[in-house]
Amino acid sequence: MDVPTAPIAGGSLIAGYLTARVTGVRPLGGVVLAAAGAYLANRWRSQAGAGVAAGLLATYLGGFGVSHPLAKRIGAWPSVLTVAGVSAAASYALADRAAAQRA
Repeated sequence: MDVPTAPIAGGSLIAGYLTARVTGVRPLGGVVLAAAGAYLANRWRSQAGAGVAAGLLATYLGGFGVSHPLAKRIGAWPSVLTVAGVSAAASYALADRAAAQRA
């Protein structure tokens, strides 16, 4: 049984931030995001097709980009949790729910 992609999408955004923060090596956080993003893109494509996968990957990567300016307004952790929640919700709505209904 495959693990749903929603917790991976949200969790990896949090893990990437946490990795960069704890180690002080921002590129290491990027490695976490890149690895998870590649895995997720493949899963999303197989679950929901290339178009949905592209949209979800854009949401995932866009969330990473948006989290930086958002952090200046609401703080680092609230920003990371917000974009992680959005990415997880989109992943559930567009890929996981449809895959579960087919199973």
